[in-house]
Amino acid sequence: MRILHSLTAPPLAEETVLTVGTFDGIHRGHQHLIHQLVRRARDTGRLSAALTFYPHPRAVLQPESPPRYLSSPEERAALLNEMGVDVLVQLPFTPELAATSAAGLVADLMGALRMKELWVGAGFSMGRRREGTTDQLRALSAEKGFELRIIEPLLDDGEPISSTRIRNLLMDGRVREAGRLLGRPYTLSGMVAAGAHRGRSLGFRTANLPVDPTRAAPRDGVYVVQAVTEDGRRGGVANIGVRPSFDAGERLLEVHVFDYQGDLYGRHMAVEFVEWLRPERRFDSPAELSAQIAQDVERAREILGAPEADG
Repeated sequence: MRILHSLTAPPLAEETVLTVGTFDGIHRGHQHLIHQLVRRARDTGRLSAALTFYPHPRAVLQPESPPRYLSSPEERAALLNEMGVDVLVQLPFTPELAATSAAGLVADLMGALRMKELWVGAGFSMGRRREGTTDQLRALSAEKGFELRIIEPLLDDGEPISSTRIRNLLMDGRVREAGRLLGRPYTLSGMVAAGAHRGRSLGFRTANLPVDPTRAAPRDGVYVVQAVTEDGRRGGVANIGVRPSFDAGERLLEVHVFDYQGDLYGRHMAVEFVEWLRPERRFDSPAELSAQIAQDVERAREILGAPEADG
């Protein structure tokens, strides 16, 4: 997959079937559109292309209430690549871009990307003051000579799948439902950092990952997870929160990986959230906390179908 970061490069050598959007999370609704677009591009001998924005337009237009991201630009690119997209344009969203007219954006897309078809979701709009509604884009398509395809939203339980809906589920701790809408478990990743080593004294070693404040993190609490490292995938139990039984410090994601004896410090880990177990709460003693963690581990193993640990 070819990745571009502007529309000022020389035009592509081939025509494209293009979709435009933030595509945060690449959820099942996005996948529904993109899979059709990729097939259409192949059937017509064109390139499949997606144009995304970073930062999110709302972070620029409404900086007082920026959205929390479901995926990083790198994760989004990897998912689109897996889906067979030929060209990805990761365009910085700036006030200047926000002030560009819909007609001006269409001209740029037809020039730089040789767009012959534009695929968008129902309710899509682009350009200055969101003037480029599907009605205006339909008029521009007739005037400029490109085809406009409007894809109806994919429904789940009678409601459209959307990034906002997934963020709200995460805020409620409903990670299994969020994963259903995404088509995969919701995942946070990062480099394992050194902690206070309290888990070792409690009998449950943990890998600690800082929580990126720009990411949509699940509600504070304890979860069944799958931990993915270069060594493979293992079940585990994780706490996300501020550790009220101790210092109530910075928000961390602490992961106890089942039956793992190696050293994870400084290594990359992806944490897939499987199911909510309980809220984070304060315990009166380390022994009480340790007993609760043992119950959490037992329940998590049951949910994952993992064998009991030796001893």
